[in-house]
Amino acid sequence: MSQSTLQDIQPVPDSKKLLSNETLFLLSFAFLKLALHFYVNLTGGYGYFRDELYYAACAEHLDLGYVDQPPLSIYILAVSRFLFGDSIFALRLLPAIAGAATVFFAGLIARELGGKKFAQGIACIAAVLSPVYLSMSTFYSMNSFDILLWTLCTFVLITLLKTESPTYWLLLGCLLGLGLLNKIGVLWLGFGIFVGLLVTGNRRWLTTRWPWVAGLLAFMLFLPYIIWNIQHDFAHLEFIQNATARKYSGVTRLDFILGQILLQSPAALPLWLAGLWFFFSKEQKVFRLLGWVYVGAAFVLLANGHSKPEYLAPIYATMFAAGAVALEQWIERRNWRWMKPTYSLVLLTGIAITPLGFPILPVETYIKYADTLGFEPPTAEGHELEKLPQFYADMFGWEEKAAAVAKVYHALPDSDKAKCAIFGDNYGRTAAIDYFRKKYDLPQSVGRHNSYWVWGPRDYTGELVLILGGDLEDKQQNFESVEIAGVVTCEYCMPYENNLRIYVCRNMKTPLKDMWNSLKNFI
Repeated sequence: MSQSTLQDIQPVPDSKKLLSNETLFLLSFAFLKLALHFYVNLTGGYGYFRDELYYAACAEHLDLGYVDQPPLSIYILAVSRFLFGDSIFALRLLPAIAGAATVFFAGLIARELGGKKFAQGIACIAAVLSPVYLSMSTFYSMNSFDILLWTLCTFVLITLLKTESPTYWLLLGCLLGLGLLNKIGVLWLGFGIFVGLLVTGNRRWLTTRWPWVAGLLAFMLFLPYIIWNIQHDFAHLEFIQNATARKYSGVTRLDFILGQILLQSPAALPLWLAGLWFFFSKEQKVFRLLGWVYVGAAFVLLANGHSKPEYLAPIYATMFAAGAVALEQWIERRNWRWMKPTYSLVLLTGIAITPLGFPILPVETYIKYADTLGFEPPTAEGHELEKLPQFYADMFGWEEKAAAVAKVYHALPDSDKAKCAIFGDNYGRTAAIDYFRKKYDLPQSVGRHNSYWVWGPRDYTGELVLILGGDLEDKQQNFESVEIAGVVTCEYCMPYENNLRIYVCRNMKTPLKDMWNSLKNFI
């Protein structure tokens, strides 16, 4: 063979190296997402969030379920606290990782749908900058895991549709079951999958055992929470009914629809609409089931009438990926290469609204910035607001409450401390006392809100109760003696959490255990 012939031979690409380079490309976006959260978490992110403190309290009462949530995220938190501790950075480590993993799988889904590097990058950028994804990965809750589990389910579903390998049904069933054990909103995803099977050519799967085995696996994994609810008079259903009728009664279907635009960034609207078109296009018939997953889940939430817009948020990583592939194919068919950097820049305009749902700015800077944009602080619960949206306001004032309660508690005679119950009117106040109790040398608190009511009054009789919050008149009706011993203030917290009185109440007219049932507040 001549030297010139050898020079003409091109080296065969190493497929493993190519795969590695593509994977590193996606990982770069995931690490960007992780770095953003690490930066905010290291600086404190305004402080502990109300729900984080409640989750920590639940993690000290491990059970098969809780009034307002299934148990998976609580067990994860218990392990996380054991391994990493209780700092803000430690609490928010796993949500940040879950958020980064969601970005990575958004890119993988784009790849599985036929997307090249541009589509994969656009899907990742949209997932990084999604306001609701940023906020949900900012604090510890079930939501960051919910988003990741929905994304994993759709990734497995796409792989199943491509390969038609029945073993993927087993993996899908396990993921759906874990998703349900984390948050029951995965039911909407399951409903969408079932609708998609019925109305597409994939209905042939229903004549096999595989979808039914997947459903059985999901049911078995979810069964512990069903058992817990049976044992507790279906407490979660009561919670949902109360929340829908009271707390979220002001949320309308129009709010839900508009929320899909705002929570995912208006700049991403053309992208996920293109994703919906992609799934229903003639060329992508094999993936049409995914379009019905979106439609089915959205239909259930709209039918409810009072669904919060973020309930549909977990599906959008998949919609971003599909839209990115559609955009890439559209550009390539027309050879409009200039469109690639153009839409990339349009998508990056979402950075401008990032501080509205991601606590990256100092609070005073945020207030000025929001005012400049004309942004009105929102709340889905109908509460009065001041300078901050409820999401941010709920990160202020919790340690101050615990410190103020401790000051009153430690001023009591030792003989009173032994019989003193510390009671909070809502789970945020009660959980704050519990979270900081070791620092301020306080006993565990009791409360009437959600799972605190299930945990009961313990051995307290009501002879002496220190109560954080509530009206003086209510205390005077239930106790022979009531003293206002202190007031807690906080500048940026929710107005109903400011100027809270601390009451020292003596001699309950009805023993605490006897009136416990009447105190229940599931909402």
